[in-house]
Amino acid sequence: MDSESRAAAGLLATLTRVAHLLADLHHPFARSAAFSYYVPPAGTRMGTVFTLPDGREVQIALTVTSDARGFAVDGAITAEDEVLLALPRKRTPDIDEGLAVLDDYADQLARPAVRILDGLLDDIV
Repeated sequence: MDSESRAAAGLLATLTRVAHLLADLHHPFARSAAFSYYVPPAGTRMGTVFTLPDGREVQIALTVTSDARGFAVDGAITAEDEVLLALPRKRTPDIDEGLAVLDDYADQLARPAVRILDGLLDDIV
């Protein structure tokens, strides 16, 4: 397998792993739905949106894009228009570095997700 094929396989494996990690986020008191969509010209946005009992939506999402300069990854947890946690956009010229950032950012969003949702639910009651 040539290096471009290995890079493509690595990208697919990482995107699948991250999408599953974010889709598996659940909370017993909030409905959730996973999403992923294409970001032109060469990227994807994936995550989970939670609907709180008061109707507010909380989105946990990562975006990865590619261009001639390499890869860019960013992520955030938002409640409607309020940013609760923002991970700065990181650019890497190398696909392996970009995939490492994507994995790291997925973990940084998933770890505090339930705690953040708990805090928002406490504000309701």
